[in-house]
Amino acid sequence: MMSAGQSLRLLREQLGLTMRDVENASIAIAARHKSEEFAIPPSRLSDIETKGVLPSIYRLYSLAVIYRRDVLEILTFYGVDLNCAAEDLSLAQPPKSHTLATLRSGTLARIPVKLDPSFDPRYTMNMGRVIEQWGLVPLSYLSQFANREYTYGYIGSEDFTMYPILPPGTFVQIDESKTRVAEGAWRSEYERPIYFVETREGYICCWCSLQREDLVLQSHPLSPVPVQVLKHPQEAEVIGQVVGVAMRLGEWASVNALPELKEPEALN
Repeated sequence: MMSAGQSLRLLREQLGLTMRDVENASIAIAARHKSEEFAIPPSRLSDIETKGVLPSIYRLYSLAVIYRRDVLEILTFYGVDLNCAAEDLSLAQPPKSHTLATLRSGTLARIPVKLDPSFDPRYTMNMGRVIEQWGLVPLSYLSQFANREYTYGYIGSEDFTMYPILPPGTFVQIDESKTRVAEGAWRSEYERPIYFVETREGYICCWCSLQREDLVLQSHPLSPVPVQVLKHPQEAEVIGQVVGVAMRLGEWASVNALPELKEPEALN
């Protein structure tokens, strides 16, 4: 298996470029961006190709441009595969809710490519047992299913705003076309629309209602998070309505481990 430096050298030789050619091209790039960080002297390129020296992010960019390759491809030479980002997301648990942009840099998606013939979508079943084969598929092939109205959010590990129906660690799908807060009488908490809201302090996933120029951010009655009232849209802007949810089960915290719960309101 070739090292990263050997792979870069192979790319250079396939294009018929000398080290001096690379230097001259990188100097032009450095001049255009007004930064000497993009320049690659022959001695440094030799170290990169033969001694395992890691190029800086600026020189990595220059090499990608000069060799006519995607930066993501060159990163894989060094063992950095951005297609693994989806699997690594669970290794970091930010305490605050946020939107997800990590997956935009991936080029491949691992999806089921073959299901057991007995699979029947009418019945609940163990999907792990009906998936016969997983495969890597270029994301460009999935573009026909893309819907730009949707974005995705994550409920922070310390965000109990909509607990228990949306516990910390929940992923939510957000319809960005639904930014108008709906008013009405809801027969249950599951019928009431949930919104993903951006504030000056970060993101909040909650129920909402409008009171003139104020946006009321309503937490779940069992949540320890108090209701907030913010100016709309100066202090709070509705990103969209939550239309899909993915969460882990079986990882619930005990009541004693939760933040102090709010006292129930007295009935009139």
